[in-house]
Amino acid sequence: MRIIVTERIAEDGINYLKENGFDVDIKLGISHDELLGIIEDYDAIIVRSVTRVNEELIQKGKNLKVAGRAGNGIDNIDVDACTKRGIIVVNTPESNIMAAAELAVGHAFGIFRNIPQANAAGRNKDFRRNRFLGNELDEKTAGVIGLGRIGSIVATKLKGCNMKVVAYDPYITDDRFKKYGVEKCETLEELLAQSDLITIHTPKTPETYGILGEKELKMCKKGVRIVNAARGGLVNEKALYEALREGQVAAAALDVLDPEPNYDKKPEEQTYENPLLTLDNVVVTPHLGASTAEANYNVGTAIAKLVGDALNGEMVAAVNMPPMKNKDLNGLKPYMDLAEMLGKIYYQTEKETVQKIEITYSGDLADVETKVISLSALKGFLEPIRKEKINYVNAELMLKNMGIELVESKTSLLEKYTNLITVKFITKNKSQSVSGTVFAKEELRIVDFFGYKLDFEPTPYVIAIQNIDKPGIIGQIGTTLGASNINIAAMQWSRNRKGEKAVAFVSVDGEVSDKVLEQLKKMDGVLKASRLGF
Repeated sequence: MRIIVTERIAEDGINYLKENGFDVDIKLGISHDELLGIIEDYDAIIVRSVTRVNEELIQKGKNLKVAGRAGNGIDNIDVDACTKRGIIVVNTPESNIMAAAELAVGHAFGIFRNIPQANAAGRNKDFRRNRFLGNELDEKTAGVIGLGRIGSIVATKLKGCNMKVVAYDPYITDDRFKKYGVEKCETLEELLAQSDLITIHTPKTPETYGILGEKELKMCKKGVRIVNAARGGLVNEKALYEALREGQVAAAALDVLDPEPNYDKKPEEQTYENPLLTLDNVVVTPHLGASTAEANYNVGTAIAKLVGDALNGEMVAAVNMPPMKNKDLNGLKPYMDLAEMLGKIYYQTEKETVQKIEITYSGDLADVETKVISLSALKGFLEPIRKEKINYVNAELMLKNMGIELVESKTSLLEKYTNLITVKFITKNKSQSVSGTVFAKEELRIVDFFGYKLDFEPTPYVIAIQNIDKPGIIGQIGTTLGASNINIAAMQWSRNRKGEKAVAFVSVDGEVSDKVLEQLKKMDGVLKASRLGF
């Protein structure tokens, strides 16, 4: 499989992919138009902050399976468009948070003490230190917009400088504010009015784009200093330019711009222009948030492993999936496998259109986050009948587009087993359910098949048979399979009442041909025979 890398990541990450059999093409600085022309040749793309994985690119990338962002945010990737196409989106939100936080704090020191300007003057033999009178952070008020992973680290470090730290984040609980000893501002205006330093740490969304505009900058204390090491566009650059010229904002430090320049072009090739670059009280760095040796290694190797695992069909903690940690995924894997098997059963044995699916989790599973298990069941249910690629990313959307309702429920009440997953398929005329359990953490069992009790271990080749409960059926089935040189590995038979109907799951060592299946169906007393692929 082929992977294109359009922005610089650690060489160790590239080597990891190559050592694991992937064909990796590195195209640093490639234009969007050039990328559109070749993207259909690739199974995955790895980007950082500049390359736009937008709907147009996604449509052209007919073979794309994974889009990886080496870093925290994913605002340059159209996640919704990827989800519709079943493209897994992965990023590395934890790998560079310390680097990003430390840069923001470093910028705060820089613009309070005029360090970059003094350095530039000294290199030009201008040592008039009176030109660079600054201010101390000590006992000043820092306003942190966004108290997430990076914002909370910044808050902690600024508190260590004896700053009073206030924060505005409407999505963070009061407990998190208390944990970091940060005073909560109920409104952005409350933060703006008291802050000597404002530092922004939010993702770029329609709600946060331009969160500091002309109106907000006028609400700030005169002489405020602003740091944006998060995303370009969170501060309206035109309004910031005017506020800096008028002195309303004393200084600004920007690690990100809107739009961003091409970070791989040489100075003589660069055509980027921005009025903020002309102001002496603006410090600009070329998106260095993750540019430490430690973060570069962590981000590059982490994204390489995630993309490689996703291409190999392994479950990964993707952006467009329910939030999960890798250690949680490992513990849930047997239940995910079981749920997928239960989902696969219906359309391999039945034909009537399903209108509703009910998934019930019983016993120990009542206290577990089960969303990803439900997605596994939907993936299994849809795979036999959909031509499109079905995975954990697009399964729920596919189900919704088919007009099928999904209902999930939990109960701690369970008598016979410690855990149980029941999937009920409801059609216009009837409802049928299948159930399974996991023994000893990894032994899967199907224990109920459309109302018949079993204790069956799923295997790759299974024949499901419904028959009239009468003598001789088992022998006839064994004889037919034996005559076709098909070996029976295991068999489970179940009936509800003597003389009525019975069902069997027959595990065999190899594929059962259409011819053999037809012979089974034509036997006297056999009502139905189906191949099950687990």
